[in-house]
Order: sequence, then C-alpha cells, then structure tokens
Amino acid sequence: MSGTSVEPIYIRAASKSNGITSLVLGCIGLCIAALWLAFLPDWLFLAGIFITSAALVCLLVGYFKIREPDYSLEIAKDYITYRHRLGSWRIHWDNLLRADCPRVRHGLEHIPLETIGFKIKSYTDFLNTISPRLATHLLMEQRPLLMQNTDDNCASGSCYEQSMFDDKQYVMEDGTIIKGIKAMLAHRMVELRKRLGYDIFIASSELDRDASEFAGLIAQCQKARQSSEAS
Repeated sequence: MSGTSVEPIYIRAASKSNGITSLVLGCIGLCIAALWLAFLPDWLFLAGIFITSAALVCLLVGYFKIREPDYSLEIAKDYITYRHRLGSWRIHWDNLLRADCPRVRHGLEHIPLETIGFKIKSYTDFLNTISPRLATHLLMEQRPLLMQNTDDNCASGSCYEQSMFDDKQYVMEDGTIIKGIKAMLAHRMVELRKRLGYDIFIASSELDRDASEFAGLIAQCQKARQSSEAS
C-alpha cells in the first residue's frame, strides 16, 4: 500500500507454513508405524510406539496450522485487520497512534520483546470490531505481558493478580458502559499501556518478517497515507 495504490498488503503468519507437509508426514508416519507393529519382532514394539506418537504429533501440528486463516493480517487503505481462527479485530488508520516493538528492562538494558504493540487513540472503535471469542483468547495469550516491566516493590508478582482478570465494568469514550469479556480486555489494555506503552499486541510468529521490519512497514504506510490525505 502506498499513497497512490489501494491494493492491500497481506501478511502470512510464519507459524502457518508447512501445515500440509506436517499432515503428509503424519500420515506417512502412521502407515510406517502400522507396518512396523504388524510385521517386526516384539522387541521393536517400543520403537513402533515412538513412531506412532511422532506421527500423531505431526498430524496435530498440521491440523492446527491449516485451520488458521491464510493471512493473519490485512493492511488496507483505511484499516489494519488481524484474523484468527477465533475471530478478528480491526484498527482504522485514523485510530492508530503508532506500532512498534515494546522493550522491557533487564538490569540497565532495554530488550525488545518478540511482539508488535499497537497504541490506539480510542478503545471504542477497536472493541466494537473484536469478537468475544478472540477477546477471551487474547486475555489468556497476552497474560505473560503483565509480568513485564513490573514494579520493583512487587517482585513476587502477586500484587498483579487483580489486573490479570479485572471484571469491573468499563466506560468507553462515548459513555457506553460495557461488561464481561470486552470490559476485561479494555482494563487489560489500560494496564498493558502502563507497563509497555501499547494497548494490543501480536506475536512475531504471526508475521512473515522480523518484528522491527513490520513496524517499519506500518510506519511507512502511515506516512504514505498522511501524504496522500495532504495532497
């Protein structure tokens, strides 16, 4: 996407690759295991069980890979859409402040996390686009991020238990009161912004390039869109 082009950019998750290959290897492995257990001596039985287990793992990995959407992200003229097997969310360009790799303190150094963070202006627009199932998934998946950049007076992490699942109602910018999963996600986003400076996150495994390169792509698209609107 550029200032003169409206063709969307599709990002295919690295974790999506080789799904069919894993399924094929799993099927081949099961066939080998069946022949192994049927015709080889009993003292090789454990080896046959090992082959069977490995084949089942390949099948399971392949299944989870192919059930994910073909593209994890769509960068279009007016918005960025994230797709997951449990749903999707959307951030309009007008609602995006910035996207970058969050950093955490390790002694005197600041180490980038293997993730991309999005900082947005309004939670209302974002929360209206996300499905409850995906919101639930994000609450679980992004829970470890709460332990980053923790308070020095909370070494045990126990003082953050309440922020793990804050189920109080949330008042959005337009005055709408929401409850339940989306309210919990809104409170989580507020807490993550305090800790890491961003509201919503995507793991680097969801990208087809390095996280810093993806952040550069988003910045480039933002600049191109601003130039297009100014012209």
